[in-house]
Amino acid sequence: MAVKLGLVGTGTVGGGCIEILKNHKQAFLRHYGIDVELVRVCSRNPEQAIEHGVEDIFTQDYTDIVNDPEIDIVIELIGGTTVARNVVLESLKAGKNVVTANKALMATYGEEVMAAAADAGKEIAFEASVGGGIPIIDPMKHSLIANRIDTVMGIVNGTTNYMLTRMAEDDMPYDEVLAEAQAKGFAEADPTADVDGLDAAAKIAILASIAFNSRVTIDDVYAEGIRNITPLDLEIAKDMGYCVKLLAHAHRTEEGIDVRVHPTMLPLDHQLSTVNGVFNAIFVVGDAVGETMFFGEGAGSGPAASAVMGDVLEVARHIQMGIPPIVGCTCTDAIPIVPMENLKTKYYIRFAVADRSGVLAAMAGVFADHNVSVHSVIQRGKKDAGTVDLTYVTHTAREKSVRAVLADIAKLDDVLREEPSVIRVED
Repeated sequence: MAVKLGLVGTGTVGGGCIEILKNHKQAFLRHYGIDVELVRVCSRNPEQAIEHGVEDIFTQDYTDIVNDPEIDIVIELIGGTTVARNVVLESLKAGKNVVTANKALMATYGEEVMAAAADAGKEIAFEASVGGGIPIIDPMKHSLIANRIDTVMGIVNGTTNYMLTRMAEDDMPYDEVLAEAQAKGFAEADPTADVDGLDAAAKIAILASIAFNSRVTIDDVYAEGIRNITPLDLEIAKDMGYCVKLLAHAHRTEEGIDVRVHPTMLPLDHQLSTVNGVFNAIFVVGDAVGETMFFGEGAGSGPAASAVMGDVLEVARHIQMGIPPIVGCTCTDAIPIVPMENLKTKYYIRFAVADRSGVLAAMAGVFADHNVSVHSVIQRGKKDAGTVDLTYVTHTAREKSVRAVLADIAKLDDVLREEPSVIRVED
């Protein structure tokens, strides 16, 4: 008997899922013995249903899917945390398994969703919520569970990775690169979620929860984007043997979970430094397996739909074989979140200052006052006469101390009032 599917959302990913089912349904049955049938499709856009040839099973009311007793798996692909939350929770309560690509939902209401799945004795699968087509959720919940995971770090937003790559390779300013990314469909008309690090923050919250078996939500993640990064910063970083990536960090420390998203200087020989364009990569370190890296396209119709349909087929296999949910919520450890001000790392800081004697000495005094040790200082002239760029690289210091340095230096008369560039350095 076929496992029957209800699909909510016919956008880029939903359309990709419909096409995969059309093209490979018989192969799934022939090769794997998995018989799946799409019996209901919900969307606010009837024209999308017509475009994909599913108008005969189309509805604009998701409750038609929730309340259909024949449907075994609900695929939620509308995104957001309002209607999508209702779709997921109501589907689970109605005794249906759920597959979702919704990172915001799982990063914000993951505990509620997992509890609802456990109460219903049903599966909630969300591989596509992180990394698009890159398999990462399932490996961390199955293949790597024999390990104590100490680090998950990665490039999990293709838009910003594309932008930083173009800025570095072609000396393009931020505004021009953003406009190009939007024209190519890599960035939304409102790019806030991408360029301010919010998309990456949701993804690393999910990964940290799984890696450390502790509840991490998006509100726990410090997020800083790439708006203040310039081609000059990327050029200086390269001269120093580094590249700059928007990295999502999650580390197990003695103080607790260190979880954050921000531009990061990486040595050019680090595995993640070679990941360019719209590609994503996630670096996982386990005590037994050592260093592993998962690489691939992080967005788009094909990659995301691939991950969604992988989940659908696995859940369908379990239904056909009568297997109960295998791995549910593992967030049983209450590990504290390390406050961002307690972060200890190295820093790259670039100021625009007046080209006058005494400026360097005054700034050095501020660093000393807050016990921030300076490793090196680089001075570069600017095209407009009378100003120079002073770039500092510190030894390991506390975030709180560096913030105090920035606040005091901003008060100096010879420091220009434009925002300094601050990039944390990962060795």
